[in-house]
Amino acid sequence: MGDPALSRRGFLAASAAAGLGMTALSGCGGDSDEGSSGITTVEWWNISTTQPTKDVWAALAKKFEAQNPKVKIKIVQLENDAYKSKMTALIASGKLPDIFHTWGGGVLRQQVDAGLVEDLTDRTKEWADGLLPVAKEPYLLDGRLYGIPFDSGMVGFWYNKALFERAGVSTPPTTWNGFLDTVEALKAKNITPIALAGKEKWPGMYYWAYLAMRVGGAEAVQKAAEDKDFTGPAFVRAGQLLKELAGLQPFQKGFLGAAYSDPNGQAAAVGNGKAAMELMGQWAPVVEADAGKGLGDDLGFFPFPAVEGGKGSLTEVFGGANGHALRRDAPQAAVDFLRFFASEATDRELVTKTGVLPVVTAAESALTDPNLTAVQKQLKAATGFQLYLDQAYAPAVGQEVNDSVAALVAGSKSPEQVAESITKTAKEEQ
Repeated sequence: MGDPALSRRGFLAASAAAGLGMTALSGCGGDSDEGSSGITTVEWWNISTTQPTKDVWAALAKKFEAQNPKVKIKIVQLENDAYKSKMTALIASGKLPDIFHTWGGGVLRQQVDAGLVEDLTDRTKEWADGLLPVAKEPYLLDGRLYGIPFDSGMVGFWYNKALFERAGVSTPPTTWNGFLDTVEALKAKNITPIALAGKEKWPGMYYWAYLAMRVGGAEAVQKAAEDKDFTGPAFVRAGQLLKELAGLQPFQKGFLGAAYSDPNGQAAAVGNGKAAMELMGQWAPVVEADAGKGLGDDLGFFPFPAVEGGKGSLTEVFGGANGHALRRDAPQAAVDFLRFFASEATDRELVTKTGVLPVVTAAESALTDPNLTAVQKQLKAATGFQLYLDQAYAPAVGQEVNDSVAALVAGSKSPEQVAESITKTAKEEQ
């Protein structure tokens, strides 16, 4: 998911600030306990803490162990923010798990530049060519492959068809003004239009990023990153449009303190029918059903609307992928597990049981959910693609994007101040 990017800080400072105790890594810096027992223990850190994914992944690890009796998979599962806090300290200490979750982009590049991540280009070439090119894109750095995807997708609006119908909205909006009209129509019927996890900040970033893309086009967002200048008209206008939305008070009560996947959080509000929409990635239906009841046939999907007069188009998408990387000099057993996880059989199981989009070309026929099929179709037809900003940029810049946009939504920063703060941080990272 496009959550707050990792920041590289001193190990003691990071640990003290987060109140962290270090988790012992059995697989770091060697071949685990292979020398004494003949068993190689591979430590696998992931963020799949919600059901059904948690149990499906645990079962897959057991299946791999049964096929490889001399390998033990030690699973460490952490919620998103806890995972990033732990990884921040581990990166600073120079030690990473054998296998760990990655979103690619700027965070992965910093890990690679620090010499902490294994180059998988040669070790996976035999089978990685069977993966969809768009799914591998976030893990390609200077033409070398540093991660293997297990999911790819894009961010869009997930909505409650029944609540739209009650508000008299017959079709999802395709323009920003139409979207604002939809918000007002929902409010007129005392329906909370949008659920937002204000506490975690990254969900709010999605709005600002998409608006900047719709106003200036995907190229404008990419050029701003290259120039380290986010003060251009597209970004200021994006802030103004988001401020206008926030002024309508479209979010659920207490949204500034709401988390994403908690029982009282963003996903649950939509899953329980207490809010009509959320802007989220392709994993949304699974989390809505885990945190809440889920909407079943009442759940629909539509792409982020176009901004009138903007240079961007509906076919330019914002999203990313979820994948795994290996620590440098990870044992062959870790590579073997990635191959197992990226096999057609496993990918089909992930698609049918956990709702991910397929990353193996041969597994695409396993996708039957109409909403996810719509996401996959739009993703494959995309004319432009932008990785989550808090993953595409250097960690400090990504965090500043999240923090500044959250302040804008809360009313404590102006659109101009948001653009200036992000630019200042980007230039300091030079």
